[in-house]
Amino acid sequence: MEVRKEILVAGIVQGVGFRPYVYRLATNKSLGGSIRNTPTGVTIEVQGPPEAVEDFVSRLPSEAPELAQIMQVFVRDIPCRPDGCFEIVPSHSGERMNTLISPDVAVCADCLSELFNPSDRRYLYPFINCTNCGPRFSIVRGIPYDRPRTSMSIFLMCPECQSEYDDPTDRRFHAQPNACWRCGPQLEFLDARGRSIDCSHPMQAAAEELHAGKIVAIKGLGGFHLAANALNSNAVGRLRERKRRVEKPFAVMVPNIETAAQFCNVDDFGRELLLSRQRPIVLLSKLQATPVAEAVAPRQADLGIFLPYTPVHHLLFASGNFKALVMTSGNLSEEPIAIANDEAVARLGSIADFFLVHNRDILLRCDDSVVRHAAGKTRQVRRSRGYVPVPIPLARSMPEILAVGGELKNTVCLTRGNEAFLSQHIGDLENAESFDFFREASSHLCKILEVQPEIIAHDLHPDYLSTKWALAQVGVRLIGVQHHHAHIAACMAENRIDGPVIGFSLDGSGYGTDGRVWGGEVLIARYSGFERVAHFPYIALPGGEAAIREPWRMAVSCLHHAFGPEFRKLQIPIIRDLPSNKIDFVIQMIERQIHSPLTSSCGRLFDAVAALLGVRYQINYEAQAAIELEMLARQSADSFAYPIALVRGDQEWKIDIRPLFEFIANDIRDGVPSEAISRRFHNGICELLLQLATQLREAFSIRQVCLSGGTFNNSLLLEGLSGALEAAEFEVFTHSKVPAGDGGLSLGQAVVAAEVISKP
Repeated sequence: MEVRKEILVAGIVQGVGFRPYVYRLATNKSLGGSIRNTPTGVTIEVQGPPEAVEDFVSRLPSEAPELAQIMQVFVRDIPCRPDGCFEIVPSHSGERMNTLISPDVAVCADCLSELFNPSDRRYLYPFINCTNCGPRFSIVRGIPYDRPRTSMSIFLMCPECQSEYDDPTDRRFHAQPNACWRCGPQLEFLDARGRSIDCSHPMQAAAEELHAGKIVAIKGLGGFHLAANALNSNAVGRLRERKRRVEKPFAVMVPNIETAAQFCNVDDFGRELLLSRQRPIVLLSKLQATPVAEAVAPRQADLGIFLPYTPVHHLLFASGNFKALVMTSGNLSEEPIAIANDEAVARLGSIADFFLVHNRDILLRCDDSVVRHAAGKTRQVRRSRGYVPVPIPLARSMPEILAVGGELKNTVCLTRGNEAFLSQHIGDLENAESFDFFREASSHLCKILEVQPEIIAHDLHPDYLSTKWALAQVGVRLIGVQHHHAHIAACMAENRIDGPVIGFSLDGSGYGTDGRVWGGEVLIARYSGFERVAHFPYIALPGGEAAIREPWRMAVSCLHHAFGPEFRKLQIPIIRDLPSNKIDFVIQMIERQIHSPLTSSCGRLFDAVAALLGVRYQINYEAQAAIELEMLARQSADSFAYPIALVRGDQEWKIDIRPLFEFIANDIRDGVPSEAISRRFHNGICELLLQLATQLREAFSIRQVCLSGGTFNNSLLLEGLSGALEAAEFEVFTHSKVPAGDGGLSLGQAVVAAEVISKP
């Protein structure tokens, strides 16, 4: 007696070796049937003795290939029919596409072994790949994921590659980027003007120029890198000057985990992240004796470090025997990464001395991801290559919504069923190039998921380019979502909780419902709405954006708030360091309310303290002052917490920061080390938020707390507050799948919008 079952598998199951895996599993058990790709994933029919079929079904998800991600499995009995053997049949078409595409992933160990094997026909071939590795998301035009729908469609496979591609027992069965020296993409070496340099070994030529201190633009998976020898201070300095990147740290690629340990403290978590198939940039603490040039990450305690993830990277390190290469995004500061050869030459010709390019098109730009380990979890700082487009599973099914994020660190989010698809990191929407990328990424995400959303969620800020774009769309329903509500909703959605929750939403700025600049918000939040129960006090932001670039302005504003005009009598360095006319000018702006919007921003509070301690009077990249203030605090084990007054009012809890600045000013005057002052400030913020959570639990009977917003990229604050809350028996939810900052904002917008439209 035999049985036959139909198995529908949804998830990332195409282009990852899933069909040959199923074929081997079935044939090993002498089962009949078939498997085919469908627009929803794969459909399997399997027939044989009941025990063998049941064993097949149970083993199917548990032994799947590493790159496969099975989201759903549906099994039903169907009538038996004669089957001589198990077959892989052609893809089914004509239905709506609901399958998923694998992210771009690092070259696998099997391919690396072949790459450096002189007897292998792909010896030193820079584009070696198989079903277990290589490009996916960045080369795909549409689904089902088949070669004609990728940028590999122009490369006709040679007989040997075609044979591998057609063989279900081969590791390259239906590996869409499959190629070799005879039939696949090739490298080319160009000068700064894009002219081809006649050389038989482009890789060796690039290595030689890097050794000579030159800057080489290298085409990778999701775009170009600008590379320089990380041990050569002059080369790194020239890269900074040409890229117009004054102090923001560069990422460093090293050949292996052993070399990484020569530069950074690599613990078990760091090792796991560095070796993961996503190969993200991992933020690790620098060793004091690191040989990396100081100009790579000036004044930083951490280094962004990652391992080679393409064959080109491995070959480059092998050719030049490098210990470390700066590998930074191929762009001018705040522009999107370059992806096309001509585009790269036009945009990067003033930065790079040479170009190492190839003729496989990148269809969608995708920056490197950045992660760190903090408070027991991997934290996404920038979610992009390796993680996108893997969806975020949601607790319930959603309508099809496009959420367009904010202005900084922009991502967009598309919901489909019970999944949310965040785009790759788009960046700051501050120029035409970034805005074009925003539209490109939105369109591509809708295209590959075959979704035409009729609902668009956006931020309330009327001047954000993403909001302006949303408001210009016709034939759709528009839903505005408050910035800090979206942060908390994103944390709730990621953790699949409904609320209500106590939400601490702390960041640099966001448009408030009162028209002011929010950023230090305490909410009782649900998807359907929120109540603002507390916030940091409104402080003048003298000069608006200028106060963000020049933290000394916020220091003066906070001192004026705490002490009034008499603050100038304080015997502290900032009063002596700053020219009197500058202080006078800012005081007049504050007192006359000239170009000094009010803000409750927690991020600006960190800026003010950093300036008071002389850490930063002026910044060269976003959050630099707060980052360096955290590094200072980590040098101290001081347990004292500065007091911040908390008073319950009629409508909300009032936070008074005047005692905080009185203590800070006294400690500065008394010569308390800056490290201790910074630590006491961090401790004070944690203690304040713990007190607030405790009082809110009593008032609202809520013990679930969500921490979201860019301020929680501060791992000292995240660890301190989450630990204190857990010790006080709160249930604490944080981000790990999406960034805590504005890179996760679009997810929150989407789930809030879904709740809004569900109400009559």
